[in-house]
Amino acid sequence: MRALRSHEAGGPETLRLDELPDPVPGKGEVRITVKSAAINFPDTLIIRDLYQFRPARPFAPGAEVAGVVDAVGEGVTDWNVGDRVVALMVFGGLAEKILVSARRLYALPDGVSFDAGAALLLTYGTSIHALKDRGRIKPGETLLVLGAAGGVGLAAVELGKAFGARVVAAVSSEEKAQAARAAGADETVIYPRQPFDRDQAKALTEAFKAACGPAGAQVIYDAVGGDYSEPALRAIGWEGRFLVVGFPAGIARMPLNLTLLKSCDVCGVFYGAFTERDPAANAAHVAELFELLAAGSISPRITATYSLERAADAIAALENRSAIGKLVVRMGD
Repeated sequence: MRALRSHEAGGPETLRLDELPDPVPGKGEVRITVKSAAINFPDTLIIRDLYQFRPARPFAPGAEVAGVVDAVGEGVTDWNVGDRVVALMVFGGLAEKILVSARRLYALPDGVSFDAGAALLLTYGTSIHALKDRGRIKPGETLLVLGAAGGVGLAAVELGKAFGARVVAAVSSEEKAQAARAAGADETVIYPRQPFDRDQAKALTEAFKAACGPAGAQVIYDAVGGDYSEPALRAIGWEGRFLVVGFPAGIARMPLNLTLLKSCDVCGVFYGAFTERDPAANAAHVAELFELLAAGSISPRITATYSLERAADAIAALENRSAIGKLVVRMGD
């Protein structure tokens, strides 16, 4: 089998395609023949040793995959050879065969493609946890999504609409605004590239306020950070919930007096830890996501596919923030 692995800390160009023996499942493990693997922002961090978790090298990046069970280890009774599955890990997905703990698997429904299955768990899982558990979103509320054309951002737009919210999508280009509108966004705001001076930050605050309306945003989904966070927080409504999802633009520093003036909450969203701490709640979310997918309420937007040999290019595209939607690596038919 082949795997694209990190042997040293660095960018996508440091990854090497290695030939390895097929792994043998141990107790409680399942081996999957990977068909599709999705690329996510943590993949850009983990290979540079910038992620919360640092695996021993060499390792393959890739946190979500779809494929077929081809071997099961001792004690595994819920899965059989031939089952179509999706799995969520921290790393390891950019390989033709992987070992996964049986408890990290979810059945891939008939009729759902491997590409769609691979593109669902991390982005939509993050967003449904953020909006329902941390944001307590309600029908009729206004949701402001920063980075609304990325994987988690588009998922937040779609789920926000599915949950009955009015969605304002904030993006960096008209092309990305079009993608957000296609996903259901009611309003869009196009912001410039940071860094911002005081006047530029004030202008962005006013743009957010105008789009959100006089009551402000009840929920803000911040998957960007940097200079964008404070203007968004200034547009929050009374007792709003500001969700810290990610910070590809940098970790924001915000004046805490704003939280007092709006009596609002700033809520961290750590999806990976949530899946470990409350697997039953996560499984319920995954089941709901597949129901929404079947109903047509959500649909992963896969904008490009890559071979395993070109998977580093996919990571690079996500790293430079040129990607819209999800990027998927295909390992087989």
